[in-house]
Amino acid sequence: MEFATGALGTLLPKLGQLLQDEYNLHKRVKKDIVFVTRELESMRAALRDVGEVPQEQLKEAVKIWAFDVRELSYDMEDIVDTFLVRVQGSEPPSKRSIKRFIKKMTTIVGKAKTLHGIGQEIKHIKERVKDVAERRDRYKVDAITPTKTSVDPRITALYTKAASLVGIDEPREELISRLTREHGGMSSAEQRIVTIVGFGGLGKTTLAKAVYDKLKPQFNCTAFVSVSRDPDIMKVLKDILYELDKKEYKDIHNTALGQQHLTDLVHEFLKNKRYLIVIDDIWDTKPWEMIRCALPENGLKSRVLTTTRIIGVAEYVGGCYRMKHLTDKSSKILFYGRIFGSIGNCPQQFSDVSEKVLKKCGGVPLAIVTISSLLANKSRNINEWSDVCDAIGAGVGNNPGMDDMRKILLLSYYDLTPQLKTCLLYLSIFPEDYEFRKSRLILRWIAEGFVQQGDVRQSLFEIGQSYFNELLNRSLIQPSIDQDDMSPLRCRVHDMVLDLICSLSRDESFAITVYGASKRITSSESKVRRLSIHSTSWPTMNMSKLRSLTINNSAIINSMPPLSRYHLLCVLDLEDCNLKDQHSLDFVGKLFHLRYLSLAYTGYAGEVPREIGKLQFLQTFYFSGTYIKEVPLSILGLRQLMCLAVGENTRLPTSGLRNLSSLKLLRMNVDSAYIAEELGHLTQLRVLVVVLRKDKEGRWDERMCRVLVVSLGKLHRIQNLQVDISDDVEVHLEGSVDSLWNLSHLFIYGTSRLPTWIDPTSFLLLSQLCIKVGQVRSEDIHVLGLLQALRVLHVKVAGAKQVFERFMIKADAFPCLTRCIFSGLSTVPSMFPPGAMPMLQRFKFYIRAEDFGDSEFTVDDLTISHLPSLHTVRVHLDGDETVSEELAMKVKDALRNEARAHPNHPEISMRIDGQWILLCM
Repeated sequence: MEFATGALGTLLPKLGQLLQDEYNLHKRVKKDIVFVTRELESMRAALRDVGEVPQEQLKEAVKIWAFDVRELSYDMEDIVDTFLVRVQGSEPPSKRSIKRFIKKMTTIVGKAKTLHGIGQEIKHIKERVKDVAERRDRYKVDAITPTKTSVDPRITALYTKAASLVGIDEPREELISRLTREHGGMSSAEQRIVTIVGFGGLGKTTLAKAVYDKLKPQFNCTAFVSVSRDPDIMKVLKDILYELDKKEYKDIHNTALGQQHLTDLVHEFLKNKRYLIVIDDIWDTKPWEMIRCALPENGLKSRVLTTTRIIGVAEYVGGCYRMKHLTDKSSKILFYGRIFGSIGNCPQQFSDVSEKVLKKCGGVPLAIVTISSLLANKSRNINEWSDVCDAIGAGVGNNPGMDDMRKILLLSYYDLTPQLKTCLLYLSIFPEDYEFRKSRLILRWIAEGFVQQGDVRQSLFEIGQSYFNELLNRSLIQPSIDQDDMSPLRCRVHDMVLDLICSLSRDESFAITVYGASKRITSSESKVRRLSIHSTSWPTMNMSKLRSLTINNSAIINSMPPLSRYHLLCVLDLEDCNLKDQHSLDFVGKLFHLRYLSLAYTGYAGEVPREIGKLQFLQTFYFSGTYIKEVPLSILGLRQLMCLAVGENTRLPTSGLRNLSSLKLLRMNVDSAYIAEELGHLTQLRVLVVVLRKDKEGRWDERMCRVLVVSLGKLHRIQNLQVDISDDVEVHLEGSVDSLWNLSHLFIYGTSRLPTWIDPTSFLLLSQLCIKVGQVRSEDIHVLGLLQALRVLHVKVAGAKQVFERFMIKADAFPCLTRCIFSGLSTVPSMFPPGAMPMLQRFKFYIRAEDFGDSEFTVDDLTISHLPSLHTVRVHLDGDETVSEELAMKVKDALRNEARAHPNHPEISMRIDGQWILLCM
């Protein structure tokens, strides 16, 4: 149902656009458009209600009605888009008078004398809308309401025997420590709250129950209650009272008390008692605020433990503890134990397929339990096991044994808005384990029309970023890099989530993904709208309505039909395909509807046709990772272009770049001060990557860096900035930049020293800084320590390693830093006194043997105990010659002693002469 809602959300603004006077439509046509718009808005409201109802609860007639609404909206959108393409023309605005052309074309269209006369087409649509509206009333769609699930699939987590739990000891003890020990200057007598956050099925409830059971005897009164997605707060408060005293409040659920009265009862009961309360499965901050009012801060060492799937909720409630996936060892114990009794009992022939299944489960306990239970009931037939393995992540694992896993994940899905549901299901076009770029996904969402303009102060890309962040926040997509980077650039979908969204996508006939000789998602083949191909042969189906095409297999390129026949294409994504043998892209100039075009990392070495300038709707053009040398001047006429990423050998036209005033993301090469000056006119930029290099004659423009810094000072909206300087020159970026107050990510590679314009008073939002410099001075580290929002820091010294003299910085330096890497220089953490880096979790640094000479290496040199939040340490111990065994042993002993003494017992690894050694964990 979500795709029908999403399709209407895309269409309705376009219908509104048609009513503008500039299109000069007949009054009758405008009247029909108004009628159609009102009916579609009514259908959209009905579809929102239908979307809240699980598929299995819907009557077949309602499903058919929703399918018809979606097809109707798609057909209408095709008509409107085709009209807009004809009206706005295929020539750049500079080559023709738009007003004169619009007047001419709209007159033709208004009289319905063209093949696709807009008036006649809308008349036909109006009749279809009437028919669909009548059936909505006939089926009483507006009266549909969801029924509550009678059995909570997570209930078994509360009754799992402690002896059967695997991999829970370490996180249980860590949580108990956080709940009971003094830390961070907080008295143990104060009320303490810890929140477990993580992916659905990761075992949050099980872990919370294990902690609760172990701590329960230490408290005067305890309660374990669940909130769930649609909470009844009065029932939650009654549950708390009943759990606190089952005799006193045995009839509490039969009373008609108000919320305020119930809150007072809980508060009064707890005010003089040391209590332990577990609030399981919080989905929103509002229910928590109401519950929080009932839990008094009485100074009696009371504790509150909560669980949630949503990171934002965890951070709001406080004491955020990120749930970890099971280790490989624990996963195997759980998996093999349920099927064979133990790891050692697994027959050899099932070893490989079992490893594949475990990889797909990804350390999620519920997934392992679900799949192992399913396989345990299968015959010992290797082919059946392989079929189950292949089904995971393909959306075809509709097995009764998977029901609990599916229901738990569906809780997260149904909690999403219609827009987010559509955006999540769009990920079904990517294969298993695929890591997609954040920007690629957002720009494709925009091209598909999923991102709707709300607040005019936000660009479509910024709204798309908020969608992405929300899915990340809800753990429905996972970063492919450390969580310390609060804005990961690449993400993936867990195989179990992929299995769910592929299944839902198949049910909605939203997309077809082709693997091998078979389709992964069935659809009404006469209406294929989105197609993702991972096979070696072109599928045989009717694709006359195709709007989105993704090709992930290079082998198909030479056998595919002319793409120009798919004239409705809005998205053409050939990323990572091998196009080295392709000599022409002329067909692109005929795809007038195109909004997204990617040739990224294809190795294409041909030319970009001049006809690219005809694509007046084009928003994104990726061709980084190609060997395109130049692009035609006509590209400067693409006034809707919001993203342009060029290859490392590509040169843009030397003048006119400022005409691309809609650009939000730009990756380009700069080889002259003139082009650097042009950048200053692109004031809408949010993301900028520039590569400073010599010109094609091999000359370096001495003014270029100074002019670039001036241009950067004009880009007030820039959020992500990367400057790469060619390795064969030695320069620095000096100047004055005082307007980058929105900058959150800064990457500078190749400068000789830290730029003086990195000013803590101006860079108030800078959260990530990566810099590769020729030399680092103690005053540079002092400046960086004053960046109040900095969370990730990577400092690398290029060329010969620099010996770092020890120095002291202020005790309040790096207040928010969670991840720090010093590479290419030699240092030890004693440079950071107590109070510095209070939030640091991951630290990587170098120790050079030569720095110690004949002096004794002592534990005092490794004061990691000064870093209270530390969890992971990576140490490189190396030197000009092989490190002596004596020094290596001293460093190992020092690190182990520090880890034992540290309250977090951090995991420490050391690299000696090229080999990593895990010292403690």
